[in-house]
Amino acid sequence: MVIWLIGLSGSGKTTLGREIAQQWKQQQPNTVLVDGDEVRRIFRQDLAAADYSMAGRRTNAERIFELCAWLDAQQINVVCSILSIFPDLQAKNREHFQRYFEVYLNPPFDTLVQRDTKGLYAKALAGEMSDMVGVDIPFPTPTHADLEIDTSATADISALARDILKQAQSIP
Repeated sequence: MVIWLIGLSGSGKTTLGREIAQQWKQQQPNTVLVDGDEVRRIFRQDLAAADYSMAGRRTNAERIFELCAWLDAQQINVVCSILSIFPDLQAKNREHFQRYFEVYLNPPFDTLVQRDTKGLYAKALAGEMSDMVGVDIPFPTPTHADLEIDTSATADISALARDILKQAQSIP
């Protein structure tokens, strides 16, 4: 099964993904976390501005799809945390993964700017950085998410992860 966490930078994808993966591993050790930023780092696709262009983002998204498909084919559970800005790849996920559960983390934009854990929004809004999804690259709202969560006030990450796992595991 693949649990696919979608959201803008600062929405909580990595934090929640880590918690879901940790809880799932306790039930089923054949579980891994695939994080978009980590995949970029592993493939060294985080070193140049072009890596964050639409073409660079597409390359990273396609790599992540292929990695998740490879793991899924081996009966390895995957929690994937990714911006996921390509609706055609989201549709491809539903077609190719054995079991798929999509979660859209959707706090208000003001919350993301306030959190700004990486300092990206401040730079993008000041014009010091380009190719920022949600600022100068549109973020297409997922239209077929199985679950949408406003993470602006989520305090209990463990409980949220348990709820997501329970809902995901209930699908056939």
